[in-house]
Amino acid sequence: MSVLRRLAPFGFPALIVALVPMAWVLDEYATKTLTKILVVGLLAVSVALLTGVAGLPTLGQTAPYLVGAYTAATLVRHDVHIGVVQLLAAAGAGALFALVTAPLVVYARGVVVLMITLALGELTSTVAGRWKAVTNGTDGMLAFASPAPLPGLVTLDTDRATYLYVLTVVAVLVGVVLLVLRSPAGAMLRAARDGETRMRASGHPVAGYLTVAYVAAGALAGAAGALLVTVERYVSPGAGGFDVAALVLLAVVIGGATSLVGALLGAGLVVATRDWLAGTDDRLAGHAPLILGGLFVICVYLLPRGLLGKRSAHE
Repeated sequence: MSVLRRLAPFGFPALIVALVPMAWVLDEYATKTLTKILVVGLLAVSVALLTGVAGLPTLGQTAPYLVGAYTAATLVRHDVHIGVVQLLAAAGAGALFALVTAPLVVYARGVVVLMITLALGELTSTVAGRWKAVTNGTDGMLAFASPAPLPGLVTLDTDRATYLYVLTVVAVLVGVVLLVLRSPAGAMLRAARDGETRMRASGHPVAGYLTVAYVAAGALAGAAGALLVTVERYVSPGAGGFDVAALVLLAVVIGGATSLVGALLGAGLVVATRDWLAGTDDRLAGHAPLILGGLFVICVYLLPRGLLGKRSAHE
């Protein structure tokens, strides 16, 4: 695993390059599964940004994820079928949600953060289930129309086209986050995580740094919500349930909480285990939670920092 960690800084470009030809190699089911992995992976990146980089462990990124998904679905129902417009609106909605709720989160630490963010996620899912006039309640919202990535381009009518669009969005967004984390701004955020008392004594606005990270993570989660609607053509309150939050946190733990690339790999592992491995053998059908639990226990004992995680990393 030490070799993987040394190669991690080069892993993201290599991963994206390796994923491009998969659109022509895999069958339709595998392509759709890989597309779902990318959506969950982007959500996992937002969790890793908060948990590993900012030091705010969270179970609530499903809240801006759900807000972004409903924003995109609402645009579809109002005949806005441009993918980038849906994406920007959903990211903006997720960022706004994070900005409003930031005072509840950035001043807390440790388990308290987990509980607050979990409460925010559950409240958002509950509101989505009861606000029928806007969300159609527990029946969810259908968004059947296929978007076009940009004005003038053809719509995403095939699984291959949808996969390539989602891959492009994830590559751009995660690439931007990685560049920012390698800048002085990223160094300040990690310094606030590792030595908050010292940073405060030096006059640094730690709460401001954490707020920016929290809002950025909300925007990423909102964008992931828009991609969910593009892939599934549907969103319901269940998309922001505790099971999704736990699955994403599991992906981050397995991949390495301090590594964004690890979060993507962890998402691939858990989604593939849940949706593909458990469905290839009738004896494993219905036992995906058990398999995931066993995978988690193994990783905790054998890879306590995850596949690519390390004490001070941001790759």
